[in-house]
Amino acid sequence: MELFDVYPINNITITKAKGSYVWDDKGEQYLDLYGGHAVISIGHTHPHWVQRIEEQLKKIAFYSNSIKIPLQEELATKLGKISGKEDYQLFLCNSGAEANENALKLASFHTGRKKIIAFSKAFHGRTSLAVSATDNKNYIAPVNETDNVIFLPFNDEEALEDYFEENGKEIAAVIIEGIQGVGGINVAEDSFLSKIRALCDEYGAVYIADSVQCGFGRSGKFFSHDFAGVNADIYTMAKGMGNGFPVAGLIIAPHIKPKHFQLGTTFGGNHLACAAALAVLEVLEEEKLMGNAVMMGKYLKDELQEIPHLKNIRGRGLMIGMDVPEELIDLRKNLLWNQKIFTGEAKPNVIRLLPSLALRKRDAEQFIDAVKEEINNLVITPAS
Repeated sequence: MELFDVYPINNITITKAKGSYVWDDKGEQYLDLYGGHAVISIGHTHPHWVQRIEEQLKKIAFYSNSIKIPLQEELATKLGKISGKEDYQLFLCNSGAEANENALKLASFHTGRKKIIAFSKAFHGRTSLAVSATDNKNYIAPVNETDNVIFLPFNDEEALEDYFEENGKEIAAVIIEGIQGVGGINVAEDSFLSKIRALCDEYGAVYIADSVQCGFGRSGKFFSHDFAGVNADIYTMAKGMGNGFPVAGLIIAPHIKPKHFQLGTTFGGNHLACAAALAVLEVLEEEKLMGNAVMMGKYLKDELQEIPHLKNIRGRGLMIGMDVPEELIDLRKNLLWNQKIFTGEAKPNVIRLLPSLALRKRDAEQFIDAVKEEINNLVITPAS
């Protein structure tokens, strides 16, 4: 049997990882500024994370949600404290797509409505309704096509107000990433998020803060939406929540009331997943990694802005994007193969940085030096 060929794969086999570094099967070391797609939040194989999972594995790895799982309650308490959302409720699942799927479903249950507002360049997942709210026709199968999702321009307050004025009583939810990830590191303006909050309040719609990539401290605040000084009704989380262990969740405002069987999952909130997520929160707090994300993010943005060939350096914390001109289109590839540095991308010409929140200054300096060297090589000796 062969693998279903849906991923463009680099011919690299990673066999070991620690901190911000990974090693391949030939012993070659790479600096990881991609973080497995914003997943590695506290560093690869962090010893506390490993210990938490190992200790739990020796006790019990899994049982279903038909029994009490005290680890879930411990996680909810810790998550409420660190996020500042102590009066919210927690529902656990397995992936970002599943979190957004459940958030949209819950909003429809709560309001009795069907219409969803999403935005240009949005990415909310690859499952049924989540992919319907994703602004990429290549991901949407015919069965996923629906008239219930409307896409509006990102950061366009006037378009948002106009749509609410005409259709407000039909809108179940507005879903928005605080910082668009796959869309290219586009930051939602604080005033735009405040406008969403005000319009949702006025028309009785649910504000869903997709924090799958931009949450769990990556922006320097626990949720990037917090920069706007407003509270969403539902926050969705995944990616860095488990540092590589599959775990995701929704935190839900107290005015949205649960009903038995309304949502459900087999594996969500299992013992190992909770142990992994608790370890991440404990390390975030103990090592003050949100503060480190702010400092390292500022350093990287300041240094990148001094490089004249790069354009539109943007982002918050350790979620950074930059535009690469056509003459430097091979920069990301050369950083990987020449400099042994993993970075992310967004089509057609954006390099994305999504490193561990424990990124060290010397690693950031190594990256900046590598970027300068590869740009210099491309400018002086362009590809024929």
